[in-house]
Amino acid sequence: MTSLDSATEPASKPAPKPARELPDVSQLVVGVLGGTGDQGRGLALRLARAGQQVIIGSRDAARAEAAAAGLGDGLGVRGADNATVARESDVVIVAVPWDGHAATLSALREELAGKIVVDCVNPLGFDKQGAYALKPEEGSAAQQAAALLPDSRVTAAFHHLSAVLLQDESVERIDTDVMVLGEERAATDVVQALAERIPGMRGVFAGRLRNAHQVEALVANLISVNRRYKAHAGLRITDV
Repeated sequence: MTSLDSATEPASKPAPKPARELPDVSQLVVGVLGGTGDQGRGLALRLARAGQQVIIGSRDAARAEAAAAGLGDGLGVRGADNATVARESDVVIVAVPWDGHAATLSALREELAGKIVVDCVNPLGFDKQGAYALKPEEGSAAQQAAALLPDSRVTAAFHHLSAVLLQDESVERIDTDVMVLGEERAATDVVQALAERIPGMRGVFAGRLRNAHQVEALVANLISVNRRYKAHAGLRITDV
């Protein structure tokens, strides 16, 4: 049996390392592809309320503009077509439905070059027994994104957030950890910092993109938890 720690554990636990200082991301423009859906709209709302500049994207610019207006004039959220959002953003969150994931990213390869791309798509199927994880040919949605966007800095995060809580403006804090994966430390640091702008959230580095499948798949378990307990469950990582 393999423990959660390394196979060879030290005799005594070393003193904890000081937390690494995360970058200032307050001036970055965040685009949300799929920002008219529940998850994307909720993330846009929370980041905008935290003071982030946010642009909502959709294939239909008018629909994106309507979604942005629906969040309220005081937040300054804009709406635009996906290509415009990709060009004008520093960080782009991918929150599109799984069945449109590959086509959306393939069409935006040029516009997303050089950008930090945050994939939060969960490939899931549903049947009479509930939700279950799908495994893409590339291994995960995040790995598919990396394959389709070789010139982008692809990360994975924001998978386990309740869209209901994100959109509920009466909820001041969302107490949960955000697991962040990626190949480049500077990029994952930016995503962690964005997560921590939302009250109650903490960004936790959780490995490279090859480990994204089980993070995406865990959403199926959370859906089962929520259905059984009538809840909006999240995650907390202990001892870090």
